[in-house]
Amino acid sequence: MALYWCTEALPLAVTAMLPIVLFPFLGILPSSKVCPQYFLDTNFLFLSGLLMAAAIEEWNLHRRIALKVLMLVGVQPARLILGMMITTAFLSMWLSNTASTAMMLPIANAILKSLYGESFCRENTIKSGDNIPGKELPEKVEIPTDNHSDMEKEREYQNRIWKAFLISIPYSASIGGTATLTGTAPNLILLGQLRSIFPGCDVINFGSWFIFAFPLMILFLILSWLWISISHGAFSLRKSEKKPEIRSDAEAKAKEVIREDYRKLGPVMNAVYLVFDCFFLIVTQLCIF
Repeated sequence: MALYWCTEALPLAVTAMLPIVLFPFLGILPSSKVCPQYFLDTNFLFLSGLLMAAAIEEWNLHRRIALKVLMLVGVQPARLILGMMITTAFLSMWLSNTASTAMMLPIANAILKSLYGESFCRENTIKSGDNIPGKELPEKVEIPTDNHSDMEKEREYQNRIWKAFLISIPYSASIGGTATLTGTAPNLILLGQLRSIFPGCDVINFGSWFIFAFPLMILFLILSWLWISISHGAFSLRKSEKKPEIRSDAEAKAKEVIREDYRKLGPVMNAVYLVFDCFFLIVTQLCIF
């Protein structure tokens, strides 16, 4: 199976079903013991999170939540990073880390384009290894400053903020996934193993895990935000530092872009309310049972 997964000689789903045929055929385990392993409660719980992520992405509920949070926290880089981290961590509490990261990265790229221009983001994407053969990069955005050293400092500042934005999303997704049992697959695997090894042990459930892990998630989220913001220059401890004019203009433009993107989403449709209701019902049922 490992060889088939690495080479993809067979579709991944077909490879995953091989034990149902091979284990009884080779006399390892009877099918009555193999098949129930594919229908564990934890497997369906994880599957429900993936289905909910697909529904949220289909109706742009994640985008609506993210833009609303960003409108509330402000457009300064440190505040934008905090808004992105809060939104990603909240989504990752109920969905998989991978799905939360994949949904939030396009929003972060759009904000970066509004702050520093599309060519700046394309340039950094190529530097990070995501090269696109056959496509030429547009020219760099020139920063209108009279002093060349100031221009270099501003370019270096933009590079640090770009890195901080993209680093903050997977960090917050991993941190947010620790708050609930459905946040990440290892939590569900731990629950499944405990129920399998200790059938009478019901100490760990959704509520007890949340009470234990949620305060730690908040603590680590704040610490990671401070570390990312300070180390990448998004948050300065020096109050006397004067903000360049181009930076103020970029932040004002980003604020307008966020508002415009939120307006483009239009009024909230009934499908969005239904997705939110299903999301609320899942969370309520998990907390009760």
